Amino acid sequence: MFDFRKSLYGNAASSASADIYVPRFGGAYADIRLPLSVDSGSKFCIILVIAAILYSGFLTMQDFGSVIDHMNTTSSGTVYLLGMRALLFLNIAVFLWRILLVMGYKPAPTLADSKLPRCTVIIPAYNEGKCVLKTLRSVLKSDYPIEKLQIITVNDGSKDDTLMWMQQACDNADGRIELINFTRNRGKRAALYDAIKISKGSIIVTIDSDSIIDRHTLRRLVSPFIDPQVGAVAGNVRVLNRREGIIPKMLEVSFAFSFDFIRASQSMVNSVFCTPGALSAYRKKAISKDLKQWLEQTFFSKPATIGEDRAITNIVLRNGYHVRFQSNSVVYTIVPTCYKQLCKMYLRWARSNVRETFVMAKFIFKKFRKGSRIGAWINFFMSSISMLLPQAAVSAFLATAFFDPQVYISQVAFGTILASTLPTAFYIIRRRSSDALWAYAYGLFWMAALWWITMWALITMGNGKWLTRDMPADSRQTIAARIINFLRAA
Repeated sequence: MFDFRKSLYGNAASSASADIYVPRFGGAYADIRLPLSVDSGSKFCIILVIAAILYSGFLTMQDFGSVIDHMNTTSSGTVYLLGMRALLFLNIAVFLWRILLVMGYKPAPTLADSKLPRCTVIIPAYNEGKCVLKTLRSVLKSDYPIEKLQIITVNDGSKDDTLMWMQQACDNADGRIELINFTRNRGKRAALYDAIKISKGSIIVTIDSDSIIDRHTLRRLVSPFIDPQVGAVAGNVRVLNRREGIIPKMLEVSFAFSFDFIRASQSMVNSVFCTPGALSAYRKKAISKDLKQWLEQTFFSKPATIGEDRAITNIVLRNGYHVRFQSNSVVYTIVPTCYKQLCKMYLRWARSNVRETFVMAKFIFKKFRKGSRIGAWINFFMSSISMLLPQAAVSAFLATAFFDPQVYISQVAFGTILASTLPTAFYIIRRRSSDALWAYAYGLFWMAALWWITMWALITMGNGKWLTRDMPADSRQTIAARIINFLRAA
């Protein structure tokens, strides 16, 4: 296979097995030798499914063409086809544009010790148990200059033994870790807010308590701030538990496309839309004046308890700063291993995306910063289309109005395979690994089991529950009333 260590930064070398270096729980590294036979059975099954879908797709192609001809005989069908063709060409054009951007992308050069700014790392935790100890140890192992690094961890009223593990980390850190303890759960925003208020660094780094960094991560993450226009930097998120089931394997490939392609292209136009909670850095002066507003943000007259990372990214962009992506600043995070938890995570992300898209709409078309804003406009437009025009609703209409169910399912699966070829090819080019096949599995899984996420997030956009934590009950206002109230307030 290939040397995964080098593939993190774009270089690969062939070998009989892959040396995967993952930060061990404790901050060191674990050398895991993976033989070529691992996952071979699953990947062979994926290939068989792909072949069957392609075969079925070609068999029903003529029937599909007949349906298209029939649609052209109706006004609604003609309008729909024109709209879909326009969207198809638009997506192709934007994808080609992003390819050109990614081809020109390079992470910012890593700074020497003398040029690094003072940095404060904040790690909030709620009911994370021993995971927080592992996270803190990985930060302590960082090669960032000790005299320039402040580490703050916040226990957000945990009901388990999280505080004990935090105290153990502090006891073994020679005074390098500062501990804030909430006696009750106040939420992630409050934890970050209190820590930022006592921070001494000009750069604020946030790391999730279920994530682990390698020793070079902080130095690389902070390096882009040598440019005074940079207000925030997004780290590169990888899956730590990718060997714990099918879902983590699929998410590993999905994350690669989301970060190394989408965020890399956004970085080239200085407008990364979301700095991930797992690993991000912010220039303190770019966010300090808006922290109180961020802490007290509401949506439909209720506290905005989710999507704090997307919200703070909007603040940085609105204040005229650039937001970049640093591909070689890697964090390994734990992802869901079961369908229920995956749905909760995606719903949380989708709902916060809806909210922050509305927020962004208020400033994105204004002169919010100097220089070109065209790239930000394009990305905002494409993001809004995918959010406001859920494909599931359109597909359901087509299935009942025009298509024979067999033809419909066959062609949707066929199209999913074609679309999944893009992230598959990208993963192969970037990582040179047969794990790219999981992109096909992820595409089919999304089509079959996750298609409803965006549509349900729109319907329940006012639901601010964390979903994996105890939060206040949702208001019973109707969705229509909430939208009207929000637009009036805007």
